[in-house]
Amino acid sequence: MSPHILILGGTTEARELAGELAARPGTRVTTSLAGRVARPGAVAGDVRVGGFGGARGLADWLREQRVDAVVDATHPFARTITANAARAAAVTGLPLVVLRRPGWRPGPRDDWHPVPSLHAAADLLPRLGRRRVFLTTGRLGLAAFAHLTELCFVVRSVEPPEPPVPPHTHVLLARGPFTVADETALLRDHRVDVLVTKDSGGAATSAKLTAARDLGLPVVVVRRPPLPDGVTAVPDTAAVLRRLNALGRS
Repeated sequence: MSPHILILGGTTEARELAGELAARPGTRVTTSLAGRVARPGAVAGDVRVGGFGGARGLADWLREQRVDAVVDATHPFARTITANAARAAAVTGLPLVVLRRPGWRPGPRDDWHPVPSLHAAADLLPRLGRRRVFLTTGRLGLAAFAHLTELCFVVRSVEPPEPPVPPHTHVLLARGPFTVADETALLRDHRVDVLVTKDSGGAATSAKLTAARDLGLPVVVVRRPPLPDGVTAVPDTAAVLRRLNALGRS
């Protein structure tokens, strides 16, 4: 019987992995997308959109679809999905491989302010004495900043943000990757004096960090949530493929 691999996707790495696996004769690949982006990029293999109904629903789906292995290649901040995947894999006895691109690391000239959450980032901003914020934490977490009525925000997201949002907000709809030149121009044009970002890692959105460093701007960095107990991650698609090969699942 052909092996069936479920990829919990939504990232560039997930699309790359789906392409690699779908090209292998006799391997069935299904990529699951949460459905939060209206026009996701093309994905090789089968695609399903929407939630599973928690860990129990995911476990039921894995059994019904005769899945042989699960790869969690979601965003590093998709904490609930990762927790559900770990529980469902444990219940069904299926192997779980978690793919997490390495996080960013500050250099000698960086002025980084690590915080554990979006709410902590919002608490810190007034204390930094800056008024014009470039907020690149995604469209779903803006409520944490909605009470900051004295600050001006430039918010960038792929799709329009959901309310509530800060009252003084300018929205930029754009999808990366972005160049250092583009990011530098954006920061200057909008007179940004502080950047807020999640530690997403990867090259697609790292240019803003270089631009902030070159302009001498402070950066508030929201740290990643921890992985579930007992779960470890691999850093790239090649490592996932090696793990699956070792399992004899593809």
